[in-house]
Amino acid sequence: MDYDAIIIGGGACGLMCAVQAGLLGKRTLIMERNEKPGAKILISGGGRCNFTNLYTSIDNFVTQNPHFLHTAFSQWTVEDTISFFENFGNIQGQEKTLGQLFPTTNKAKDIVAVFTKLMYDTAQDIWLNTFVKTVQKQENGAYALTYERDGKEGRIVTPKVVFASGGLPVAKLGASDFALRTARQFGLQVITTAPALVPLTITGKDAEWYASLAGNSVFARVYNEQISFEENILFTHWGLSGPAILQISSYWKAGESFTIDLLPKFRLDECIKQERQSGGKRTIGQLLSDYFTRKMVDALGKYLPIDLKIASLSKQDAKLVSDTIHKFTVKPAGDKGYDKAEVMRGGISTEELNPRTLESKKHAGLYFGGEAVDITGWLGGYNFQWAWASGYLIAQDL
Repeated sequence: MDYDAIIIGGGACGLMCAVQAGLLGKRTLIMERNEKPGAKILISGGGRCNFTNLYTSIDNFVTQNPHFLHTAFSQWTVEDTISFFENFGNIQGQEKTLGQLFPTTNKAKDIVAVFTKLMYDTAQDIWLNTFVKTVQKQENGAYALTYERDGKEGRIVTPKVVFASGGLPVAKLGASDFALRTARQFGLQVITTAPALVPLTITGKDAEWYASLAGNSVFARVYNEQISFEENILFTHWGLSGPAILQISSYWKAGESFTIDLLPKFRLDECIKQERQSGGKRTIGQLLSDYFTRKMVDALGKYLPIDLKIASLSKQDAKLVSDTIHKFTVKPAGDKGYDKAEVMRGGISTEELNPRTLESKKHAGLYFGGEAVDITGWLGGYNFQWAWASGYLIAQDL
């Protein structure tokens, strides 16, 4: 059990770290609390795993220090990710929506299989069903880990420890705050965490209106003062979901509002103008039915005079119609929490880590990667690219 490092967590970052260390002739041990590795990889992208994004840049991440990513993404690029899976797993990528790259087999388990085979080939060890309880620094600079494995307590000492144990989503997949708690124990700053890429809830007087539209999906532009996303939104019994909502949730805080353009590809004032030129015999509802489902048009009747003929529309009413469709304001009550979130926002401050190695500046031999760090990607493969890159960086220094 003479390991160069122990890696806590057998997810994307931990697996990449172990195999990259193995390719350099080092020996590592992954301690994974689940009964199999890559639990979050296996459910990603609906079980198909969008393993990177062709358009990855630092602009696709939420962090207090975006420039920190320059080093990681210059050492491990999207092209490196693609080459890695092609060379070691014969996995070809196929682009889906907005640069998302999926394996042509559409099977997330094929991604995990690349790592399990490489770990075997490079003699890396993995202990499953192993729960790490504490990490303590010894006087000689090494680290002592206590753990529980198959109901038995144990202790192991190692010169280096890698925290690749993820963040707080999703509890049933073994998520915990262990990396955050340990970072605080070692005196490292942790940026306040919150669920990200998460559905948002609506309560109060508007709740029934949203619930009445449950199941309706609309292509929209969702925006606030910081950012804008054009993708589908989905109405649910408890509020809003869908890709555009998940994206904006990473830039939203409780008490804030954002705006939805329900018809981003058209100008409703121009549509009304054209209708007038044709006589304006149709009603507002009939015009809107060109773009929305019947259920959506009926629901919009709460805010708009949908039975009014366009010829009779006053300037004030025309503005109301246009503003309601293009500037629909939403003030969520909250979010669906970590169990429904794709990732965690916040985490261990990048100011605490060496950008080239992700080693703690205060404690030699202590590394943090993946979701535990204050780097949160957009929906669509960006978080995997950070996980692979961070695992690679750490491995070079073990």
